[in-house]
Amino acid sequence: MKYTTIIDIAQALGISKSTVSRALRGDKQNVSKETRERILAMAKKMGYTRNELAVNLRKQSTRTIGIVVPEMLTPFYMNFITYAQQELNRQGYRVTLAQSHENPNAELANLQMFEDYRVEGILISVCHTEKNLATYQRIMKKGIPMVFFDRTLSSLPISKVKIDDYLKSFFLVEQMIRRGKRRIVHLAGPDYIQNSQERKRGYRDALEKFHLPYCPEYVIDAGVDFSGGEQAVEQLLKQHIAFDALFCFTEMSALGAKSNLQKHGVQIPDEVAIACISGTDLCVLVHPSITAVEQPVKQMAEEASRLIVQKVEHPELPDKTIILEAETIYREST
Repeated sequence: MKYTTIIDIAQALGISKSTVSRALRGDKQNVSKETRERILAMAKKMGYTRNELAVNLRKQSTRTIGIVVPEMLTPFYMNFITYAQQELNRQGYRVTLAQSHENPNAELANLQMFEDYRVEGILISVCHTEKNLATYQRIMKKGIPMVFFDRTLSSLPISKVKIDDYLKSFFLVEQMIRRGKRRIVHLAGPDYIQNSQERKRGYRDALEKFHLPYCPEYVIDAGVDFSGGEQAVEQLLKQHIAFDALFCFTEMSALGAKSNLQKHGVQIPDEVAIACISGTDLCVLVHPSITAVEQPVKQMAEEASRLIVQKVEHPELPDKTIILEAETIYREST
């Protein structure tokens, strides 16, 4: 598609492009009223729109923030994007979006694209704690600030917004134990995600508090999606491992596990209770509804957006770590 330029308008009217440029900027001193009106009429006729990217690049500012998320299937990241965009727009910034699909290589390509587009800052929920560390460091050294949210890193001095995954996991497992569950299986996320490590540690410490054994066969790598939860339950049932509760890394693995348990006629919560971290509205759209720790996504998006704007406009400000309070909502599944 060919866009109309000021050169096209100038050629159509037989005048200089500098005159067209001045008229479109509203210069009344150097361009007569009659000429301005002719230029504006021709611009409208030819469908001219101002090239904001070119204008911003001349000003050495794109007023654009890039956002990278691991996926857009669950409401959490979609809601984060919505609230972040609202806050950033309010502060005069635009947003460009990218999705890593849980793939560090795709994440790397997204970051390089943002550099090419000259974004002024980046909000990111990482898909791997180690793979792109050198790239994060290079981007920040280049003067493009980053703020990590939800899935963050402890290995870099960088601003971040998150919940306390360890404490929330500990308290959630503790409540399951207090309600009589003794053979609690943890459907863990990948070890290369920091949240997964913290949630696993919370699970382990809760067992230890009540003098329950930590059994390696009760910790299954169920990934981050629906099929991972389904396959984890299939593995437990085929191996005849007795369990009375599932503590899931994320909502999607919990939904997959619940679906497969019900296919096998397992009663929830009487025979097996289910709870997860990172719950959203999906947890209440199923029966029985699922007990979950729900992150304050609106607050997280707003805090992360404010942080990135502060870092863009005041690079000298120190990095901050903001820990938000998440709510545990007990439902039918426990």
